[in-house]
Amino acid sequence: MRKVLLLIAALLAAAAVSNAEVRLPSVLGDNMVLQRNSEVNLWGWSTPRKKVKIKTSWNHKKYRVRSDEEGKWLVKVATTDAGGPYSITFSDGKKTRLENILLGEVWICSGQSNMEMPVQGFLGQPCLHAAETMREARMYPDIRLFTVARDSTDVPKDDCVGEWFCSDPKTVGAFSAVGYYFGRCLNQYLGVPIGLITTNWGGTNIEAWMSPESNKKLGVDEEYTAKNWDEYYFPGSVLYNGMVVPIENFTAKGFIWYQGESNRGNYKEYADMQAEMIRQWREAWGDEKMPFYITQIAPYRYSGPEKRRSALLVENQIKATEMVPYCAMASTTDVGTYSLIHEPDKLSVGERLAWLALSRDYGIEGVPADAPTYKSMEIIDGKAVISFNNLCEPNDQSDPRSFNWLDDQGQVVRSVKGFEIAGADKKFRPAKARLLWSDNQVEVWSDEVKTPVAVRYCFNNYSETNLKTTLGQPVVPFRTDNWVIPEEEID
Repeated sequence: MRKVLLLIAALLAAAAVSNAEVRLPSVLGDNMVLQRNSEVNLWGWSTPRKKVKIKTSWNHKKYRVRSDEEGKWLVKVATTDAGGPYSITFSDGKKTRLENILLGEVWICSGQSNMEMPVQGFLGQPCLHAAETMREARMYPDIRLFTVARDSTDVPKDDCVGEWFCSDPKTVGAFSAVGYYFGRCLNQYLGVPIGLITTNWGGTNIEAWMSPESNKKLGVDEEYTAKNWDEYYFPGSVLYNGMVVPIENFTAKGFIWYQGESNRGNYKEYADMQAEMIRQWREAWGDEKMPFYITQIAPYRYSGPEKRRSALLVENQIKATEMVPYCAMASTTDVGTYSLIHEPDKLSVGERLAWLALSRDYGIEGVPADAPTYKSMEIIDGKAVISFNNLCEPNDQSDPRSFNWLDDQGQVVRSVKGFEIAGADKKFRPAKARLLWSDNQVEVWSDEVKTPVAVRYCFNNYSETNLKTTLGQPVVPFRTDNWVIPEEEID
C-alpha cells in the first residue's frame, strides 16, 4: 500500500511539473514599454531546472532558457524600432501571455516627495495645470506608467508590487507629476512610446536608496545619522532593497532624480553620496554610461529664508554632476515657494529634465537644455561684472540664449533680484544688479561696499528672483567665494 501511495504522489508531482506556469515579476506585465533597439532582460521563476520557451511577436523570434536550481531564469531578447502593440508568450507546461506591449524609451524616476507628488497634487497642495493635464491624458496613449509600491526592508527583494497602466485621467492623476511631464515632453519631441517607472518615498534620505556596499564604502555612520534626522530617517539601504533591487533587471535608458531635502543635515557628504549612488545604480543596470539627471532642490524657507543650508546642499548637487560623466542638473531657482516645500510647478521641472535628455541623449537641437551657471567675475569701477556659461555670444542674433528683459508679468526688468555682495570684511549685503544686455552679463554693486571681493546669487534657503533666459531657464544659484560660512548663518 505504501508503494502505491508513493507512486501516486510521484505521478501527481510529475503532473504538477508538466503543468507548471511561468511566474513573472510585476514589472513585466501587460501594457509595459520595453527599450527599443536593444537587448532587454526578461526574467522570472519556474520549476527548478525547467526549460522555459519565450516568443516575441515584434520579430517572431523564439528563445529558450533553463531555470536554475532555485527556479530562477533570465534571458536577453532583441527589440526592434519603436512601435506596437506587441505580445510576448512564455511557456512552461502552461502558457503565459503578455499583451499590449510597446517598444520605445524607458526611464526610471526616483527620489523623495517632490518626485512622488502626483499630478493631482497632495492634500491642500496642488500641482499647476493638473486639471488640463488629466483631461488631455488620453491624447498620449503611448505613455505607460508603473509605480513601485513602498517597501522598506533589510533584505533585498526579488519582486515588488505594481502594475503597468495606460495614460488616462485617473492613472495620470495618481502618477508622479515630474515623471509624467518628463515623459510627456519626450513623447512630444520624439514621437515614440515612453515607459516610466517611478520608485519614490517622501521624506527619505539618500542613504536609504544606496546599496549596503555603497554605504559601507562611504563609511555612513548610522548612529550619527539616526541622531540628526527626525522620524522620516530611514536606515541605509532599506529602500534600495525593497524598491530598487526588484526593478534592476528592467532594461532602461536612464534615470531622473529629485531628492536632497532630507540630506540637508549632512550636506557636506552629499556630493560623494550622490556620485556613489549614480555609479552603483549604473553598475546594477549594467551600463556605466546610463544618463542620470538630477533636480536642484527647490527654494523653500526651512528654518529661515536667509539661512544657507539649502544653498550648500545645491552646491554639493552641482559638485556631484561634475564628479561623474553623463550627468547634469535641472535648475529650479524660480519655481520654489516660501511656504510650500512641494513646489507646485512640476511642469517646468519635468520639462527641464526632459530637455537635458533630448539634447544629450537624443540629439534634438534647439531645446533650451542647460541653465546659465556662473563663469567668472571682474571688478570694474567698484562694481562686479558677472559672466555666465550656457549663454550665446554677445550680439549673436541667431541664438536666443540670452537674458530675458521681461519678467513673468511681461514687465521690463528694471533691476535683478537675488544678489548679495561683500568686501574684504566678508560681510554680505543686499546688492543692486542690472542686466548688461549686449554682453549677456550682470552688473552687481552696493553703495555700502566700495571695493567688492565676492558675490552670491540666491545662495540661501529662499530668494525672490527674476533672472531667466529668453527660453525660461533660471540661473543656477552660485557664490564666487569659498569662505567658511558661520554655523549661525547655516541654521
